[in-house]
Amino acid sequence: MDRELLVKYIDGIASNEETEIVICWLDENVDHMKEYATLRKLQDIIIWNEEILKVKKLSANKNNNFQKNKRIWLEVFKVASILLVAFFASRFFVPQTETKDLVVLQTLFVPAGQRAELSLADGTKVYLNAKTTFIFPNQFSNNERKVQLYGEAYFKVTTNKSRPFIVQTHNYDVKVWGTEFNLMAYADKGIFDVELLEGSVEVLHKNQSDGLFIKPNERIFEEYNQLKIDTIKHYNHFLWREGIISFENDTFLEIANMLQLYFDVSIDIKSKNTLNYHCTGKFRMKDGVEHILKVLQLKYFFKYDYNDTKNVITIE
Repeated sequence: MDRELLVKYIDGIASNEETEIVICWLDENVDHMKEYATLRKLQDIIIWNEEILKVKKLSANKNNNFQKNKRIWLEVFKVASILLVAFFASRFFVPQTETKDLVVLQTLFVPAGQRAELSLADGTKVYLNAKTTFIFPNQFSNNERKVQLYGEAYFKVTTNKSRPFIVQTHNYDVKVWGTEFNLMAYADKGIFDVELLEGSVEVLHKNQSDGLFIKPNERIFEEYNQLKIDTIKHYNHFLWREGIISFENDTFLEIANMLQLYFDVSIDIKSKNTLNYHCTGKFRMKDGVEHILKVLQLKYFFKYDYNDTKNVITIE
């Protein structure tokens, strides 16, 4: 991966196309994430050192009173809070203190098998599922509140009728003013699905001004490159916020696809009979993919082999 592109991504100035390239690259290999994390740390150190130098220069000015020094150190602490962005955190909180002079895009990546929770500058609550990248500013503009999502998130958006809240995904923008909804947007899997619990949601194609609206208890999803509207059928799916994976009469193929998505494994189903199985149940994500398979084995007849080196599960 080009180092300059990674730096642009870390600094929050990469275009949407460049961001998607980086996200796909990160998903390809664990080593890619390690390389990215190392570069991220280096960039954070650079930013920190630059802020320290600014503080020293400002402190050297004549007639600096106590209030001026206080503001200087507050800026340093804000930079320190940016360094607290953790890719492997289970919970995350963004300080709501606004910085008038500096808008910084921050990136939070949630790895396989993990979850994250954060509060944005406007008070909006965001819950992030596994294999998710979320890009957000430390403060919003006066006209709109815009974030980017690659993965799955549950939003409790603070109402503000004068500033719409916009979630940008790979193909669509989700526009709201104050509402509660679940959004799946895994570009590499071709998944886009919005399920609305409260309020109103408008889904727009990129660069279009008019879109489709849905009401509470409805979902809008992409199928064969077209948007379709239906009612929400499985409310237990939202239990993922509590670390619970829920299946409701799902086929074994649907279950395998979900396990691949959340645990970053490849599942190869050799047995055609296994594809006919249907399952209803709840599992704790922290117990891991093998625990889920072993529980399913108690009811359904199948064998599996887990190749740790290749990260591939073969089911026969």
